[in-house]
Amino acid sequence: MYCVGLDIGGTKCAVTLGRIEGDRITIEKKEQFATAGNTYNQVLERFCEVIDRMTVGVKIASIGISCGGPLDSKAGIVLCPPNLPDWKNVPVCAYFREKYGVSVNLQNDANACALAEWRFGAGKGSDNVVFLTFGTGFGAGLILDGKIYCGTNDNAGEVGHVRLTKNGPLGFYKYGSAEGYCSGNGIKQLALMEIEKEQKKGKTPFILQKLGNLEAVNAKTVAEGAREGDELCKRVYKKSGKNLGRILSIIIDILNPERIIIGGVFMRSGDLLLPHALKEIEREALYYSNSVVSILPAGLGENIGDYAALAVAVSG
Repeated sequence: MYCVGLDIGGTKCAVTLGRIEGDRITIEKKEQFATAGNTYNQVLERFCEVIDRMTVGVKIASIGISCGGPLDSKAGIVLCPPNLPDWKNVPVCAYFREKYGVSVNLQNDANACALAEWRFGAGKGSDNVVFLTFGTGFGAGLILDGKIYCGTNDNAGEVGHVRLTKNGPLGFYKYGSAEGYCSGNGIKQLALMEIEKEQKKGKTPFILQKLGNLEAVNAKTVAEGAREGDELCKRVYKKSGKNLGRILSIIIDILNPERIIIGGVFMRSGDLLLPHALKEIEREALYYSNSVVSILPAGLGENIGDYAALAVAVSG
């Protein structure tokens, strides 16, 4: 069975053609193009051009669309994502259904990744899976009792909005939020705060000496510093890991999942985050719930975004 996945992003869009065989998925073709500078009508037309070119001689069974929210997955409408200002109440599912006469499904990006990991990645074989993005933002996709859970109006899983401390890095419009601590930008903010503290003491932190300027400070360079033994960088990842443990404890207590799968920064720097997170979970989470949960990096790795929209296509 062949399916098409469409990933709508603020910077770029991607089209993937996938071949599905049971619980296996193979990406046959992939093509990307820029979103910026194009109206939503131009983007939709470009999608069709790419689909038509990719599917010559191939019969597709369905199309899946992954897009940042807010959106209405049941009606198949992209509402008004902040990174897509031109996309207001766009009926994307109806558009492609009319064009191709196949089933078309829409999910937000976190839910799409959750479906991908559940069907084809680290969540296979489990009925209760939580996927956490830990990238530009921090959000959750929820598979509960073997079904995707979206909430009343597609806003379930916004764990990044939970405030963990009174003060702290800014994320999801809140200082001290889970997203403020557990995102690429959050780690950068934590590092800049630590650098500022050192500078107020008249010191030039080692990471600043190494990088030469503040613009080069990011989650990757801070992780490199931590692995090289830089105490400032190690403190940053300890704070992020500790607060990751706090939000994971809340998720474990409320949802009692079997697997929590984390993408983004966690896939690359889990060794710096997980030990601190586990200590916090040990202190905070209910024992019986904690005893049945596994915390894992995304099984589909850095390519999870390529599989996510395809997983939506076969989700029914």
